[in-house]
Amino acid sequence: MASPIVVMGVSGSGKSTVGAALAQRLRVPFADADDFHPPANIAKMSAGHALDDDDRYPWLETIGDWLADHRDGGVMSCSALKRKYRDQLRRHCADVRFLHLSGTTDVIARRQASRPGHFMPAALLSSQFDTLEPLDADEHGISIDVDQSIDAIIDSYVARAQGE
Repeated sequence: MASPIVVMGVSGSGKSTVGAALAQRLRVPFADADDFHPPANIAKMSAGHALDDDDRYPWLETIGDWLADHRDGGVMSCSALKRKYRDQLRRHCADVRFLHLSGTTDVIARRQASRPGHFMPAALLSSQFDTLEPLDADEHGISIDVDQSIDAIIDSYVARAQGE
């Protein structure tokens, strides 16, 4: 598993937590895409407004650069909700793999409620699900249900990724 991995999903799915734990398990660097947002994006989301593609483009370029710099292994948490966003990342690093943390709206809403103070308000959850395009069959990735322990998610991912 030397390729970089993007842990993707809607806000509240556990991308940062799972991503950090997966990176630790694989002994590779971890980065959180939230840390790459420019202040204008954070202000927009904090005000309850969803980002549009113009907001996301330069942010995804920066993330793509990080992935390209970590071709030998690394884990990035990033929503990567649309196929075109994932394609943009693949233009920087063709061998990137995706771990989609999937869950129902109820499960994700419950998880979001346990994160007070995060800049992505729970009110934007429905826009996240509206935007989400699950992985296509031709994308290198695995979808795993988030309604289980972090260790179970990572164990499942590692076992399934070795079989790819």
